[in-house]
Amino acid sequence: MDFSLDSEQIQLKEAIIKFSRKKLDNPENGNKGSNMHFSYDGWKNCAEFGILGLAVPKIYGGLELDPLTLMIAAEAFGYGCRDNGLVFAVNNHVFACTIPILKFGSVEQKERYLPKLASGEYIGAHAMTEAGSGSDSFSMQTTAELRGDKYVINGSKAFITNAPVADVFIVFAKTSKDRELGNVSAFIVERSFPGISKGKPFEKMGLQNAPMTEIYFDECEVPVQNLLSKAGDGFLIFNTAVEWERSYIFASHLGAMKRQLEECINYVKNRKQFDRPISSFQAVSNKIADMKMNIELAELMLYKIGWLKKKNKSSFLESTIAKLFISEKYIQASLDAIQLHGAYGYMTEAGIEQGLRDSVASAIYSGTSEIQRDIIARWCGLG
Repeated sequence: MDFSLDSEQIQLKEAIIKFSRKKLDNPENGNKGSNMHFSYDGWKNCAEFGILGLAVPKIYGGLELDPLTLMIAAEAFGYGCRDNGLVFAVNNHVFACTIPILKFGSVEQKERYLPKLASGEYIGAHAMTEAGSGSDSFSMQTTAELRGDKYVINGSKAFITNAPVADVFIVFAKTSKDRELGNVSAFIVERSFPGISKGKPFEKMGLQNAPMTEIYFDECEVPVQNLLSKAGDGFLIFNTAVEWERSYIFASHLGAMKRQLEECINYVKNRKQFDRPISSFQAVSNKIADMKMNIELAELMLYKIGWLKKKNKSSFLESTIAKLFISEKYIQASLDAIQLHGAYGYMTEAGIEQGLRDSVASAIYSGTSEIQRDIIARWCGLG
């Protein structure tokens, strides 16, 4: 496996970082994560640059990056853009909504939705989680009943990222009463369909610019042609989406960790106590060493996943391992960053503590750390 970047990948990486710093870090755009609102300006800028269409084929208006280059791009986006909420919202749009349509959609579905998702005209969301079914996703209560040429959906979804602003949802619902893997189907549901409504946006401790709320379906009518793949394929579609999420969303976290490390190194080199830089103290330098080590390991994990996907090989286990490792190391690095900056790191104006508030959820979304360990154990023949 050769993970050295070619000239085009280096050029793309540098371009994304430059774009993110110039267009997404301007305080006038409200992109600093200091409010509870969705950044439409940031979204528009991402669309114009091509971020929203990184994975979309060129015939639908995207950049059609290969999986490894896409991984590099996601990392660069997380490194260059300090608004972790916007990064998370964009990644959910790309990897949890666009990818399922790209991988499982009919020609008609791709022609209808991919151009608008790539251009930013449509904002996408992924609706699986329910209030009573988090880790046990397939115990969901939402149902979809076939009535003539429509499916009628009843139920609700909770904690759905982008839901307050989304135009299109990938909605999972039971199409039979059995508790089997084949009883769940996926649907492309538009905001304009009758019978769909949203709750009040949640206030969260972090990722403020990734809005989240509940969705309610009351006799929501969905045309039969909006069934994604075929009835009963919900488990396959969900697992595929999760595999992409656990890889590429966390590639952006890797980028954020690299930026975080650089800021910490710069601070400890310049901060002096007892007439010398605090970087000379082993307790300080050890934290920096741990952060660097974890970044290198995370990068190898993610680039391997990109390589596997480029070879059209499964990376479900590798994605699970990477998700678990990066989420926990990201949280620890964020804690260490505050500790290294001392009181300054605790002040909101410095922006250091924002990293911790944004990173905590990474051990929850796309499957909790406990569930990831269960999955890995089962792959080892346990349980």
